[in-house]
Amino acid sequence: MNRNLKLVINNIDKQIEDKHFFEKDELKIILDLYAKMVSEGSWKDYGLSISSKQVGFSVFKNTAENALYRICKNFRPKNKNLKYSITDINGKILKNSFDLNLLLRNTNWKKLQK
Repeated sequence: MNRNLKLVINNIDKQIEDKHFFEKDELKIILDLYAKMVSEGSWKDYGLSISSKQVGFSVFKNTAENALYRICKNFRPKNKNLKYSITDINGKILKNSFDLNLLLRNTNWKKLQK
């Protein structure tokens, strides 16, 4: 049993801060893209990872495989262009931007896969 996991329901004290996750409008942008890519048959599944430094939205072509990409939001970027990034499975930054909407809109996902 993992003793590091905690279930938080109706957290009155707000110990988990909202700034350590995607904001509602950011998540909507990502999920809209995800729905589009699923309908095209390019993506099949997703996963979320959260740390004190960043949150990541990983996308998978098949559930049993490794993630194709990870859309990341860095909480303490070294410069403003590193706030949002798209990384490959090894963590290599493929694209980055200060604006999530611009980053995702201007990414050619078919070219990234090659």
